[in-house]
Amino acid sequence: MSAIVDETHDPHLQSWVASANDPDTHFPIQNLPFGRFRRDAAGPWRIGTAIGDQVLDLERAGLIAGRDVTQLMQAPVPQRRALRAAISRALAVGAASQERTQAALLPQSAVQMGLPCEIGGYTDFYAGIHHARAVGALLRPDTPLLPNYKWLPIAYHGRASSIDVSPSTFRRPWGQQRGPDENAPPGFKPTARLDYELELGWLVGCGNARGDPVPMAQAEDHLFGVVLFNDWSARDIQGWEYQPLGPFLGKSFASTISPWIVTLEALAPFRVAPVRPESDPQPLPYLDSPFNRSAGAVDIALEVRLQTAAMRAAGNTGDVMSASNATDSYWTPAQLLTHHASNGCNLRTGDLLGTGTLSGARPDQAGSLLELSAGGKQRIVLSNGEARSFLEDGDCVILRGVCARDGYRRIGLGECRGTVESAVP
Repeated sequence: MSAIVDETHDPHLQSWVASANDPDTHFPIQNLPFGRFRRDAAGPWRIGTAIGDQVLDLERAGLIAGRDVTQLMQAPVPQRRALRAAISRALAVGAASQERTQAALLPQSAVQMGLPCEIGGYTDFYAGIHHARAVGALLRPDTPLLPNYKWLPIAYHGRASSIDVSPSTFRRPWGQQRGPDENAPPGFKPTARLDYELELGWLVGCGNARGDPVPMAQAEDHLFGVVLFNDWSARDIQGWEYQPLGPFLGKSFASTISPWIVTLEALAPFRVAPVRPESDPQPLPYLDSPFNRSAGAVDIALEVRLQTAAMRAAGNTGDVMSASNATDSYWTPAQLLTHHASNGCNLRTGDLLGTGTLSGARPDQAGSLLELSAGGKQRIVLSNGEARSFLEDGDCVILRGVCARDGYRRIGLGECRGTVESAVP
C-alpha cells in the first residue's frame, strides 16, 4: 500500500534548492513528481523531477539508469519508495552529493515538457456525482441520476492520441449539430458550445494480465500517480451524436494534462475516508476494502481559472470560475481501477483513468460551463465586463490542484493550461 508517511514527508525537511523552500511552490522537496523533458525540440526526452522552479535530470544525477519512464512507472512499490527516498536525500540540505546533483539541475523555464508517459489507453469515468446530478437534471429533471450510478463507476473509452501536455493549444472543432428545427437536417460547422471539464487523471503504473482482475487490496499498487486533466467538450456535437452509444467526436478532438505526475507516495499524508451518504447503497464486495473505507480518497483542492484574450492582453491572470475537491468524486481511484479490470480487461503502464468532471455540491463549484451557465441559458459576467456561456476563441483555461493539511508541507500538481484557437487556420 502506497499510503505510508515516512521521512520524505517531514514538513521540516528543507532543500538546498532555494526555490523549493518557497511556501507558495507546488514542488517542495516533499513532492518530487516525475515528468519527461528535453532541452530543445531536437533533443532526446529525459526523465526529471520537479524541485521548486528547477528540473532535476535523474539520469545525469545518477539516481536512475536510462530514460525509460515505463520501466520506472511499473516498478514495484518498494522500489518506487526507495527511489523517492534517494531523490529526497540528494536534494536535502546537507546532502553529500550536492555538487553532482546541482550539475543535473535545469530551470523549468529552459526546458520543453512532454507527455509524462506514453498514454496507450484512456478511459473517462463519470465519478463526480455533483456534476452527474447537475447535468442529469438538465436532461431528466425528475431522475437526474440513472439507476446504475450508485452501484458502479460509469465510463466510456476515450481517444488517447489527442491527449496533449500543458500548455497546449487546439483548434475549435467542426462537427454535425442539430438545429432548433428537429425536422431539418443537421448542419456541419464549428462548435458554438465549447466547454472545459475539471478532472483528474490517474495513471496506471503496473498493469495486469488479460483475464486477471485486480482486487481492491492490490489496486493502489497498480496506480502510479495523478495529473490534472481537462477533457475539452463540444456540447452541441456531443448532444447530437451521443445517443445511443455515448461520446465520440464531441470529445475526441483534444484533451490536456499537466506535465508532472504526482505520485501516490507523495499523496500519502492527504489520504482521507471517502464520503458516502448512509442512505446510499454500500459498494458491492469487489469494490470494497478496509483501506478504501478508511483512506481511499485524496484531499486535493481544485480550481478553474478562465483568462480571455482581452484579459491576457491587459496582463490580467484571469477569473476563478469555480473551486472543488477530489473528494467530490463518488468513486475512489482504487475503485475506478478495480472496476475497469473486473472483467479481465488488461490495463497497461501509462493508461489514463479520467475521473470525470469534479464539481462541488454548490452551483458555484461547478467544474464546467455547461453547469455554470445552466446549459447555456445564463451568461456569466467576468470581472472585466466580458460574458461567457461557452468558450470563445482565444480563451485560456487553467486548472490547478493543491494538497494541504495541518502538520504537513503543502504540495501541488502544477497547472494544466489550454488555449482555444479559431476553427479556421
